[in-house]
Amino acid sequence: MTTRPPSTRGEYARSAARRREIIDAAVEVFSTAGFHKGSLRDVAERAGLSQAGLLHHFPSKYHIIEAVLTWRDTHAREAIDEAAREGGLTHIRALIDLIESNQRDSPTLTELYAVLSADATSRDHPVHDYFDQRYAWVLASVEKSFQEIAAAGQLRDGVEPADAARWMVALIDGLQIQWLYDRAAVDMAEEIRRFLQTLLTVEL
Repeated sequence: MTTRPPSTRGEYARSAARRREIIDAAVEVFSTAGFHKGSLRDVAERAGLSQAGLLHHFPSKYHIIEAVLTWRDTHAREAIDEAAREGGLTHIRALIDLIESNQRDSPTLTELYAVLSADATSRDHPVHDYFDQRYAWVLASVEKSFQEIAAAGQLRDGVEPADAARWMVALIDGLQIQWLYDRAAVDMAEEIRRFLQTLLTVEL
């Protein structure tokens, strides 16, 4: 009797499922304990693995963090997918609503993003490429929406869509830092709405 070896597809599916379990565990750990206090051991225990078993799938803490950030982006895109397809003001409004939701419902992940995005400016940082690609995508997406806003006559004269996009992203990043210092005093979504209203000819 010949024993058939396990299929590559089956092994891949099991590995992918295990990675999702680890990411879910990491989201829970870092959402409650934070990035610095949450450890690989904590993530492994929550995922039902040994630390060595976890490292088989993610060779370092930063690899897990990148996976968590990618998970966060995926859920964010799903939340605004329809608005992004519609574009223009609908997309910008959805982005602000998402920022408001993140600030309210997942402050630790928002903090994780803010801290790591600053750390990762160094080209040799483990998640530098992730943030480099993310900024390029976000800027392009927001600029496209402002181009559509301008085409609809909803952007004030003299405001370039590319400038508006960069100002908006810069404001988000700056407000996140201020929010980390004093969460009670900073309402990121409201501040962004107030600023963007100065660029528009219609109510945001």
